Amino acid sequence: MKIDRFLQLFVVKEKKFYPLYIEQASNIERAASSLVELLQEQNSEKQNSLYKTVKDLEHDGDMITAKLYEELNKTFVTPFDREDINALGGQMDTLLDFIHDSARRVLMYRPKQTNKLLVAMGQAIVEDAKLLREIMSRLESIQRRPQEINELCLKIKKIEHEVDDMYEKFMSDVFANEKDAIELVKLMNIGQALEDATDCAKSVGDIVQSVIIKFA
Repeated sequence: MKIDRFLQLFVVKEKKFYPLYIEQASNIERAASSLVELLQEQNSEKQNSLYKTVKDLEHDGDMITAKLYEELNKTFVTPFDREDINALGGQMDTLLDFIHDSARRVLMYRPKQTNKLLVAMGQAIVEDAKLLREIMSRLESIQRRPQEINELCLKIKKIEHEVDDMYEKFMSDVFANEKDAIELVKLMNIGQALEDATDCAKSVGDIVQSVIIKFA
């Protein structure tokens, strides 16, 4: 058994990481909601405003991640393995980066029409974000409520599979119906970024599940 895991059994652990995870999850949810609005918005002024909201939240997320790493470097006994604390913080930050990248592509390409499948993929990211917020709010009790948290992680996996299906349908529809080659490339790039975001959300859930296994 690693020394830090041995100490975790007998020493009072720092709880300062949990509020940072909760704050980051809330950040992700707000950014995802703004992304969905952006995917449906055709007014350029409102698009700019929504993108700025996502960009600001991504910047705030960077600050939260930096704070988490700073606290990790100052903490001797952690609530679970240091590498998992680090990986979880990093992957949540990456998810926020993917949401920001999706919003950036929407603003940069400004597709001519709202695509319902892209909006549906964006809404799936919002659902991922809500589940992550629930997971992070329960993370402190992971030893007492492992099954409950694991079920939330499985829901994120299910969403990722559903988005894979959506993405395949989206690509098929775009190639079948979009005659403007430039517009086709725009839509493909936005769709890829959205699909990447749901993959990343699944990776966050995978890290949480690995923590559950270590406590088992």
